[in-house]
Amino acid sequence: MGDGATGTDGAGPAASASRAVPGDPPPRAGRPGTGDAARPPTGGAAHPPGARGADEPVRYGTPGRRQEGAGPRPRVLVLRALGLGDLLAGVPALRALRRAYPAHELVLATPAELAPVVAATGAVDRLLPAAEPGRAVPRALDWTGPPPDVAVDLHGNGPPSHRLLAGLRPGKLMAFAHPGTPEIEGPPWYAEEHERDRWCRLLAAYGIDADPADLRLPRPTAPSPAPGAVVLHPGAGAPSRCWPVERYAAVAEALRARGRRVVVTGGADEGDLVARLAKLARLPDTDVFGGGLPYDRLSALVAGARAVVSGDTGIAHLAVAHATPSVTLFGPVPPSRWGPPDHPRHRALWHPGPDGDPHGTETDPALLRIGTDDVLDALDVLDALGEAPAP
Repeated sequence: MGDGATGTDGAGPAASASRAVPGDPPPRAGRPGTGDAARPPTGGAAHPPGARGADEPVRYGTPGRRQEGAGPRPRVLVLRALGLGDLLAGVPALRALRRAYPAHELVLATPAELAPVVAATGAVDRLLPAAEPGRAVPRALDWTGPPPDVAVDLHGNGPPSHRLLAGLRPGKLMAFAHPGTPEIEGPPWYAEEHERDRWCRLLAAYGIDADPADLRLPRPTAPSPAPGAVVLHPGAGAPSRCWPVERYAAVAEALRARGRRVVVTGGADEGDLVARLAKLARLPDTDVFGGGLPYDRLSALVAGARAVVSGDTGIAHLAVAHATPSVTLFGPVPPSRWGPPDHPRHRALWHPGPDGDPHGTETDPALLRIGTDDVLDALDVLDALGEAPAP
């Protein structure tokens, strides 16, 4: 699962101080869907590069004009104001839009802290900072100048995100159909669809080809702080998606007994969880990366890892983006909606059962059915693949 919200989107738990979009009704609260509707980013969320105002757009070197005297470039605005995993799951759609509109400036409305990840996709010209508490739909966008030529709702499928974009009066709006906004035509929403496939299908309905497998990011130039280590990431956006820390510790001890280096990572708000795992597994301080690593270090760590073991959260998507072997523990949401691509280097552990609450306060029963031996067996399978470079 990603780190934000998809499905029927809603307004966040707190009102924004931003100015309202002219002509746009206030967003209405809705029922969260099966995505990650109310989770803060975890897994070492990206830190914005340099000292930049919170409301200043982040540019990636593409000029705002075609040439002197030619007038402004037409613009495509994409809304995906969610988290790290959500952004990475949306990379295939972003790249498809880049190919479909090569002469347009592609502007992505997303949290400013994801700027390094956005730049790494190679698909976006400008980041428009957009975020709301709980990863809800932003109440407004700091959009200036003429309306966008094209607006694309990759955020969710509810009236708040639809109306936010429609209020900017785009020349064309791409969105899924919803009974709450009958004036906006689009393809139907399927709740059980995989996240990557969903957004590629949306674009296909508007005649744009998109490849759900187009996920890879460039290899980081920075060296890994722990090359060849197995990375354990015990946190997630909600307790319901956190495998018990004692089981992570048991995996760490077993791997260390085999001579493997094991490191642990955690988000900025997961210091206690990381410290507890490190203590239980008797890890040295050099193998503890808590506090939310800056994106460049996290990316280098993941890209250089022997394997990444985590729950259904952003770092699992980063492992996929860097073709790093991974073991992802699923529950309460199945891998059919948020899992890695079908490739031998990615192992998705899941014991089928009823769907649970992805924002719950207790570990989901589906996760509890995954044992330490399941994880160690999956890592053995990855080891048996050998050390051949990823294709």
